[in-house]
Amino acid sequence: MSDAAQPTAAEVRAAAEAVKTALDRHLAAVERRSGEDDPDVYEAFNQLAAAAEVYDELLYDRYDEVTPFEIPGSDDALPPYAGPEEPNALSVLIRRDYAVVEPQRLLAQAQRVEAVDDDGTGVEASGTVHGALGILFGEFEPDEIASRHKEFGLEEADSTLWVTAADEATDPGEWLEAPFDQVDAERVVCRFDVSAVFDDEGDDIIDEDDLLEDELDPELVAVSLDEDEDLEPLDADR
Repeated sequence: MSDAAQPTAAEVRAAAEAVKTALDRHLAAVERRSGEDDPDVYEAFNQLAAAAEVYDELLYDRYDEVTPFEIPGSDDALPPYAGPEEPNALSVLIRRDYAVVEPQRLLAQAQRVEAVDDDGTGVEASGTVHGALGILFGEFEPDEIASRHKEFGLEEADSTLWVTAADEATDPGEWLEAPFDQVDAERVVCRFDVSAVFDDEGDDIIDEDDLLEDELDPELVAVSLDEDEDLEPLDADR
């Protein structure tokens, strides 16, 4: 980069001060948080991430130096909200990831459901993990599976919830074939993420029970599930 294009020392100093201010705001928001998903904490986090990214770039451009920290998610920050100030409709988009850590427990639960709902055809879908998942997610609501995931042999992984605003509600059945293809990031009112990447605590600790489970079940089947609260399986019998 040429000298003419380099930021000035004053600009780098101003960016550093902005990071300090954002740190203070983030700490204040955390100290007065009202719950696990406090929107003020989420907003302060994004502001801190943005300020840190600007400082890091200016520091590198001016002094060829980098910061010793990285804030997760700063590269994926949402653009400024550009939706209606008073939305007449909204969509709630949820994704929850699970790992199948106890396949036998999963199969047993599906077999219990299948035994109760036996239609007399003699066809058993609960003999495979794929079939068992179809049975359980057809029988139980996604929120119930989330709260009882251990009973089904599942282990929680990352999850995210997006609330998007709309000018008006969509027509029935309009989006069912592709429910997540037309998400406008500028209409996301709020977003809440849960991920192990935000929690470094205990990363270096090896749990003996986990080692034992890995020996018993060497293949963990990862399941990624995109959900919308208003969308139910088409072939579910309730």
